[in-house]
Amino acid sequence: MASQRNDAGDGPDRALLCCVLVAAWEAARGQLRYSVPEELPKGSFVGDVAKDLALELAALGAGGARVVSQGRTQYFALHASSGHLVTAERIDREQLCRLLEECVLRCELIVEGEMKVYAIEVEITDINDNTPSFGETENKLRMSETTAPGTLFPLPEAHDPDVGVNSLQSYALSGDEHFSLSVQAGADGEKRPELVLAKALDREEAAFHELLLRASDGGDPARTGTARIRVAVLDANDNAPTFSQAVYTVRVPEDVPVGSTLLRVTATDPDDGTNGDVKYSMKKATDTASEIFHLDLDVGAIRLIRNLDFEEWNSYELELQARDGGDVNDNAPEIYRCRSALSEISEDAAPGTVVALLHVQDRDSGANGEVRCSLGEGVPFRLERALDDYYSVVTARELDRERASEYNVTVRAADGGSPALRSGAVLALRVLDVNDNAPVFAEARYSARLPENNAEGALVLTVRAWDADWGQNARVRYRLREGRLRGAPLSSYVSVQAETGALYALRSFDYEEVREVELWVRAEDGGAPPLSSNVSVRLLIADENDNAPQVLYPPAAPGPGWAGVELAPRSAEPGALVAKVVAVDADAGQNAWLSYELAKATEPGLFRVGLHSGEVRTARSPLARDAARHSLVVVVKDRGRPALSATATLTVVLAESVAELLSELGSAAAPAEPAGSLTRWLVLAVAAVSCLFLAFLLLLLALRLRRWRRSRLLPPPSAGAALRGVPASHFVGIDGVRAFLRSYSHDVSLTADSRKSQLRCAGGSCCDTLPARPPPDEAAPLRGEDAAAHRAAEPDGLPVSAATAAAPHSLPSHERERKS
Repeated sequence: MASQRNDAGDGPDRALLCCVLVAAWEAARGQLRYSVPEELPKGSFVGDVAKDLALELAALGAGGARVVSQGRTQYFALHASSGHLVTAERIDREQLCRLLEECVLRCELIVEGEMKVYAIEVEITDINDNTPSFGETENKLRMSETTAPGTLFPLPEAHDPDVGVNSLQSYALSGDEHFSLSVQAGADGEKRPELVLAKALDREEAAFHELLLRASDGGDPARTGTARIRVAVLDANDNAPTFSQAVYTVRVPEDVPVGSTLLRVTATDPDDGTNGDVKYSMKKATDTASEIFHLDLDVGAIRLIRNLDFEEWNSYELELQARDGGDVNDNAPEIYRCRSALSEISEDAAPGTVVALLHVQDRDSGANGEVRCSLGEGVPFRLERALDDYYSVVTARELDRERASEYNVTVRAADGGSPALRSGAVLALRVLDVNDNAPVFAEARYSARLPENNAEGALVLTVRAWDADWGQNARVRYRLREGRLRGAPLSSYVSVQAETGALYALRSFDYEEVREVELWVRAEDGGAPPLSSNVSVRLLIADENDNAPQVLYPPAAPGPGWAGVELAPRSAEPGALVAKVVAVDADAGQNAWLSYELAKATEPGLFRVGLHSGEVRTARSPLARDAARHSLVVVVKDRGRPALSATATLTVVLAESVAELLSELGSAAAPAEPAGSLTRWLVLAVAAVSCLFLAFLLLLLALRLRRWRRSRLLPPPSAGAALRGVPASHFVGIDGVRAFLRSYSHDVSLTADSRKSQLRCAGGSCCDTLPARPPPDEAAPLRGEDAAAHRAAEPDGLPVSAATAAAPHSLPSHERERKS
C-alpha cells in the first residue's frame, strides 16, 4: 500500500518536472554551438560546457548532469570532473550527413539539481578522408576508325563523398595522343568528363588504345582515383584490296591439258571481317579469252577450259579486279556552318535565340545518305530543323555566365548505313556578362581585436568581397556606412580603403571609454546600375595595463604625514581583522586583478595582509614590548605586464579603548616634517621647557624665602592660628619638585634618522598644569620646627612646615640622601 501511494504521488511530480524541463529547453534552445572535425577518436574534447554555461562543477558531479543525444546512438558524453563535452563515439560525417552541406548534431545537457536543460549543437566539419572513386576501374569504348576528329564520348564519373574543397575538383587524362579530355559542368554543378577524339584513328595502325583517367579532390594533400579506359577501334572499309603484283606473266605450252590451273593471283585487304574478304572478277577480256580461261572468284585461280593453239593466238591479256566485301557506305556526313553563326551571346538572351544555322549533307544515296543530327548532353541548347538539310542551334534556357563563360557545342551527324558513318562539328560560343550579381563578402560577419592606445593609422583588418560578374561589373569598391560613436561621426574613428577593403584606425582608442565599435562596410560593383551588399564589422578594443590601481581606503592623505588610523586591541588574537585596504583598477581582465602585500612595517611580523582580500590582520598576538603606534605601507599591484602599483599607508594603534587611542594620537598629533625642521623644533621645545622649569624654580625659591621671612617676623602661636586651615602647597620641598617634574615629564627620542624622532608628553600635562591635592579634613596647629620636621618625614601627601620646605638642607644627612 505504501508503494502504491508513492507511485501515485510521483505522477504529478514527474509531469511538473517534464513541463519545467520542456520550458527550460525551449528558452535555452541553441544556446551553445561547437565545431569539431569528423573521425575524432572516442573521448576527444568538444567544448568546455561548464565554463561556457557558467555552471559549478559541483552541480555536474555525482550524476547531477547528463548529456542526451537525439536518436539511439549517443555521440557525446560529459566529464563531470572537468565539465568538458567529449565524443562518445567515432563520428563519420559521410555516414550521418551524406547529402547535406552542413552536418549538425544536436544534444541536450540536463542539470538535475537546477532542473535546467541546455541545447547544444555540434557541427561536424569534413576532413579529406575519402578518395574519388569510379564505379568501374576498367571501362571499354568502341569507336570506328572513320570517326571524325572532335567527336565526344562520355566517360565514367568519379564520386567523392567529401564536401567543399575536399570533394572532387578535377579530371586528367593520359596515355595517347589521339585523345583529349573535355570536362563539362552539368546543370547540377557536377563535373562530367568527356573523351574527345583529337586525331583520326586507324585500326590498321593500332587496334586498341589504353588511356588512364585520373580524378583528384582539393584536399591537402590531394587524393586521387584512377580508371583505365580501353578504346577498341572498329574497322571501317577504308582500304581497297591490293594485288601482290601489278602485272602477272605466265608462259604455258600449247598442249597444256584442259582444267589445268595456269595462274593464281593474290590480293590482300588490311581491313577486318567482311571488309577484308577479297573477291576476284575479270574486269576486261576479249571474247576469245573469256571462252578459253576461267577465273575462280574466291581464290583468284585462272584455269584452262579449252585447248590452246599457238598458231591461232600466241598471247592473251586479261585484266582482273579484286573487291572486298564492304558495303557502299563510304561517305561520312558533312556539316557546314553558315556565316550567320554567332560567336558571342549575352547571358540575358531569351530562350529560343538562334545561335547558329547548319547545313548537313551525305554524298551516299538511300539509307546510307540519310543523316540524323544531335547535340552533346549538358548544354543549354537544342536543335531545330529548319529545312530538309538545315538545322538551327537555339538556346534552350537562360544562360548564366557565372556558371559557364563559354561553350563548345558539339553537333553530331550520323548516316543510316550499317555500320553508320559519323562526323561532328564544334561551335565555340562565348557568353557576355551582365551585371546580375552583387558583391559577396568572404565572411558573413567580421570581427577583430585592437589593443587600446593603438597608433593612429594602424591596420585593423581587411574585408574581402568577390563579384561573380566579369570586367567592370566585377570591380568592387568599399566604403564605410555613416554612423556616430560617442557623438562623433564614425568616419572620424575608422576609415576603409576603397580598393583593398583595409580598415584603419584614425585615432587611438581608450578601452576605458570605448570597448566596442559596431560598423557596416558596403561593397559596390562597377556595373550600371551598380549592385551592392553590406557586412557587419565588430571591432573589440582590447585592454592594456595603462591604469594603476586606485586606493579607495584608506583615502588619500589631505596633508603631509597623514595616514589612515586603525585601532587594534592589545589583547587581539592572531588573525584578528585590523583594517581592510580597498582598491580598484579601471582596466579589465588580469590587468585589473589586484594583489596586496605588506611592503613596510614598524614591527615586522606583527601584521600580515591578505594577498587577494587586502585585509590587514594580526600575524601574532601583540606583546607588552611592542610599541603602541605602528605604521604599515601596503603595496597594491595588478597582474598586467608590466605590473602597475599603488601604495596605501595605515597607522595602527595598539589600544584597548578609544580614549587610549585618542591619547596616543594626541601625543603624536604633530605632523611629520622634514628631517632638519623636526630636529630644530625638538631642540627649541627642549630649550623652552628648560627655561620654563628654571623660571618656576626661581619663583618657588622666592616664595619660600618670603614665607620663611614672614615666619620669622610673626610670633609662633599667632602665626599658627593665622595659617590654620590653609593647605600646604603640593609642590613643597623635594617631593613637590619631583611631583612637578612628573607633571611636566616628556619623552624625547632622537635617532640618526630625524624622521623617526618622537616627542611624547605625559597625559596629565594636557589637563592641569599644577594639580593640587585636597586639604586634610583637619589642619593641625603649627607647633614649631619639631612638628614641621615630623610632618615632613610622614608619607607623601601630608603637609609640611614652611620652615622645613624653605630650609631643606637642615635635615639630617641620611634624610637628605633618602629624599634625593
